Amino acid sequence: MSVHAPLANPPARPAPPEPTTLEEKWYDLDAIAARNDYWFSRTFFGGEAFPMWHAGFPGIAAIPTILGCPFRLDMDTGWHDPLLTDPDEFDVRSLRLDENHPAYRYHFGVLRRAVKESPGKSIPCLGAFYHGGDTLAALRGTEQLLLDCAERPAQVRDAEEYLMDMWFDFYDRSYAEVQGAALGSTCWMGIWAPGKTYTVSNDFSYSISTAMYADLFLPAIVRQMEFLDYSIYHVDGVEAFRHVEVLCQQPCLQAIQILPGAGQPSPLHSLDLLKEVQRAGKNLHISIPPEEVKPALDLLSARGLYIATWCRTESDARRLLEDAEHWSVDRG
Repeated sequence: MSVHAPLANPPARPAPPEPTTLEEKWYDLDAIAARNDYWFSRTFFGGEAFPMWHAGFPGIAAIPTILGCPFRLDMDTGWHDPLLTDPDEFDVRSLRLDENHPAYRYHFGVLRRAVKESPGKSIPCLGAFYHGGDTLAALRGTEQLLLDCAERPAQVRDAEEYLMDMWFDFYDRSYAEVQGAALGSTCWMGIWAPGKTYTVSNDFSYSISTAMYADLFLPAIVRQMEFLDYSIYHVDGVEAFRHVEVLCQQPCLQAIQILPGAGQPSPLHSLDLLKEVQRAGKNLHISIPPEEVKPALDLLSARGLYIATWCRTESDARRLLEDAEHWSVDRG
């Protein structure tokens, strides 16, 4: 279990100024470092929680940006516009990662700053740089990729394999930057492992059948799971729950996160699905409020279960951690 809460007695220090421009929010690494340090100094990290140094995840350094997708940024997030806009044809094999692209230089600049800042106080984060169908959806546009899946499935499969090879190369370069300082790795999800780890996902799969997902996207995803030392699959959104059964059949996948999505009920409302993951022998990750921790531990096996939660006070968080020890039962 990971628990975050406000620190009971934080050091007396002034808060850094809130960013007022895109430059201050996303690009000023001195300002980002100051905001990270301030948050670390005022946060209780309980259980498996840990301070993670990052610059945010708006998509500045995502692979589609580096490949040339038009990118729009605001103070909260970013969006990609399609690059390969010919409705009848697309060739991803003409695309290369450009080491001189500003987004590429930004990504590795952030990693090096994270490594510099982290000793003794945090773990440098690999970031969030897309993969799988989500890179292809950014390159083509989601609506066009849906048409491609129906009309050009062989081209979609080929594109996925090429983009996954590109992802392996980009990951290895990124991992080489942080591995020494991280003694392993962590990415945007905030789970650490003593080797190569990343949160595997395909949010585009929300819109397609499991048969199409397994045919067009799963082969490259399985290669990704085999490439990583530790993998957790991020099942994001109730319409993606249909793919859990086929994911549970993949021996190279260690863990599955069940995330219903914004505006949806708690993961505990999908109890049968959570138990299906556990029966398959996969570790299970859920994010729930603190009042649902006991019901979760009453209903699920504690074996291989990871609960991410938060509390209003440090004392509440410490009490929850102690109580969870007594509530946890290995149900096989």
